[in-house]
Amino acid sequence: MNIILVEEAEIAGGRLTLTDRRAEHIVKILRSEPGDRVRIGVIGGRRGFGTIDGMKKKYPFAVELQVDLTEPPGKLPPLDLILALPRPIMLKRILSQVTALGVGTIHLINANRVEKSFWEAGLLEPEEYRTHLLQGLEQAVDTRLPEVRLHPKFKPFIEDYWPTVAGGYRHLLLADPSGPSRLSEVVTDNSGRLALAVGPEGGWVDYELEKFRVQGFCCCTIGERILKVDTAVIALHAAISTLRQAAAYR
Repeated sequence: MNIILVEEAEIAGGRLTLTDRRAEHIVKILRSEPGDRVRIGVIGGRRGFGTIDGMKKKYPFAVELQVDLTEPPGKLPPLDLILALPRPIMLKRILSQVTALGVGTIHLINANRVEKSFWEAGLLEPEEYRTHLLQGLEQAVDTRLPEVRLHPKFKPFIEDYWPTVAGGYRHLLLADPSGPSRLSEVVTDNSGRLALAVGPEGGWVDYELEKFRVQGFCCCTIGERILKVDTAVIALHAAISTLRQAAAYR
C-alpha cells in the first residue's frame, strides 16, 4: 500500500480519522509516528499527504491526520482492455495488476471458450471487483479508478456497441499467437488511445477473429509461446508501454 485511499466523505474540515486496515497499515507496516507524513488520495480525486497528529498503536488501531491534497489525479491511461471473461481467481489478479499498470476502461466480454458459469461469479458485482481495482491503485499511487463494463453477449458487443466507441482509438489490437503481425510492427507511435483485445484460455475461435477484423482490429502477436491469460495481459501491456515510450523519444 503505497498510498492511503479514502472516500471524499471521510475527510471533514481537512481532517481524517482511520480505524480500519488502513490505520493498521500505518501503525504496523509503515511504523509511522505522530508528526510523520503519509501519502493520501481521494478515490477519483486529488492526492497529497496527511500529517499524523494522533494515533492508537494497539488494537483497535486509530490514526488521526491533517490532510493536504494539492496534486491532481493521474492522467487517464491511454490503453483500454477488452478481455474475454477469465476464471474468477484469475480475474482478481488481472484487475489489480492491470490497474497498477494503468488502464482506462476494462471491457469484460463473452467468447465461445468462456465458461457460462463465470458470468454467475459474485466477483462481477461492483462492490466485489472494486476491491481489486483499489489494490492496484494503492500499488501505483494513483486515485483514478478504471471503468469496468460487462458484455455477456459477444455479437451485440462487437456489432452494436463497439462501433459507437471505436472512433476514439488510434490503434485497435487483437492479441493472438497466430497473428500475422508482430506487436512492434504495429505500435510505432505514441499518439492516441489504444484498445487491446485478449482472448480466453484456448484462444479466440475463427468467427470471433473475423468479427474483430471486420471492426478494424489488427491481429498481432508477441511470440509463438502460449501464455496464460493473466501472464499475456501483463506481457502485452508492458510491451505496448515500452514501444510507446520508445516512440516518444524518436
